[in-house]
Amino acid sequence: YQPKTGEWKLFADGLQEPLGIRAISDREVVVMQRPELTRIIDENGDGVADRYQTIHDGFGMTGNYHEFAFGPARDEKGNFYVGLNLASNGASIRPELRGEFRHYGLDREGFKSKNYKGPAGRMYAATPYRGWVLKISPDGKMTPFAPGFRSPNGLGVDLQDRLFVTDNQGDWLGTSKLFHVQQGRFYGHPASLTWSGDWKKGRNPLKVAAGEFDAKRTRAAVLFPQGFMANSPTQPLPDSTKGRFGPFAGQLLVGEMNRSRIVRVMLDEVAGELQGACVPFYDDAGLTRGSHRFVFGSDGSLWVGQTHLSWVGGEGVQRIRWNGKTPMDVQSMKLIPGGFQITFTKRLAKSTHVPDQFKFKRYYYEYRQGYGSPQNGTEAIKVAGSKRLGDEKTMMV
Repeated sequence: YQPKTGEWKLFADGLQEPLGIRAISDREVVVMQRPELTRIIDENGDGVADRYQTIHDGFGMTGNYHEFAFGPARDEKGNFYVGLNLASNGASIRPELRGEFRHYGLDREGFKSKNYKGPAGRMYAATPYRGWVLKISPDGKMTPFAPGFRSPNGLGVDLQDRLFVTDNQGDWLGTSKLFHVQQGRFYGHPASLTWSGDWKKGRNPLKVAAGEFDAKRTRAAVLFPQGFMANSPTQPLPDSTKGRFGPFAGQLLVGEMNRSRIVRVMLDEVAGELQGACVPFYDDAGLTRGSHRFVFGSDGSLWVGQTHLSWVGGEGVQRIRWNGKTPMDVQSMKLIPGGFQITFTKRLAKSTHVPDQFKFKRYYYEYRQGYGSPQNGTEAIKVAGSKRLGDEKTMMV
C-alpha cells in the first residue's frame, strides 16, 4: 500500500488463513499461516514475492476449525514466537491428522462425530502443541516455550524484550487476560499439558482437581473485565515512538475485536512479577471493530489492521495520528503499601478532592473449568486518605 497515492499492489497470495505478519525488510516478510510459519521474499525487487520458504511447520493439526495460529512476535535475537489455538468440541476433526494423536477423554473415532463432544472438554489439544506458545529460531528450530493457553490471539515483545500474550475468556479463563510469558511456566488452561514433558501419559486433565492447576499456574499481569474493558483482546504493541504518538511512550497498546476500542496497559513490577492496570485508550472516533494487528510507521503514526474472519469484527486498514494535544488521563498507576500512586498527564486542579473523584471496588473471577466467570465478591473500598505530591500530577491514595 502506498499512502501517498492510495494504491494497493498484490505482493503474495495462496496463503491459508494468515493471521499475523512481520516485515523484516522491504523485500521480506514472515507470515503465520494456519499450517506454518512462512518466510516470503521478493528476490528481484519488482515488488512481487518470488520465494515462499517454510520456517517451521512441526506442530499438529486435526482440521478442527478452531485451530487458529497466531503471531509472529520477534525478540531482539531474531527469534519468533507463535501461539496455537486449542480445538473446539463444537466441531469434528478430519480423518487425516498432522502429528501424533493423544487424548484421554475421547478416542479418535469419537472426535470425527459432528455431535457435541463433552468427554473431550470444551477445548482440547489432541495434537502437538495446541495451547502452547512456541519459540522458533531464525533457522527454524522450534522450542516448546510455554503451555496453558486457550486462544492466544495476541503476541508482542515490549521495549525491554519481554514477551506478552493475550488470551480470550472461556473455559478456565474467567475473563480475558494479558500474560507476561516466560519459558517453562504454565498459564492456566490444562488441555495443553498433555504435551508437556513432565505430564504422565494416560492422565486425563479433565479428571484433575482445579486446585492442582491453580497451584501450578502463573497469574496474569492484567485482567480485562469482560463486557466492560475488552471481550476479545488482540495484539499487544509497545509505543516505540518516543513521544511522537503522545505521552504514553513505552506503554502497551492492545487491540479489541468486539468493539471500536484500543486499550492501554500500564505495567508495574511488584516482588519480581509484572502486574498492572488497563484503561480505554481510543474509543470509536472513526475506528471500526476488529482491530487485530498493529504497527507503528516511521512517522510515529499507528497502522491498524482489522479482520472479522468468523468472528465479530470489521475489515480494512486504518491509520491513527496523534493530534499533538495531551489529554487529561492517568499516566501511570503503581501499587504502594496501603494503596496506589497515581500519576496524571496534567496537573490536578487544587480543588480536586480525592474521596469525591476516586472510587474503588474489588472483585475476583473464579478459576474454573466452566466458561467464563461472573464478578464475585464485589465490595466498595473506602478511600482512607490521600496525599498530593509536589509535581501536582501525582496522588498517593
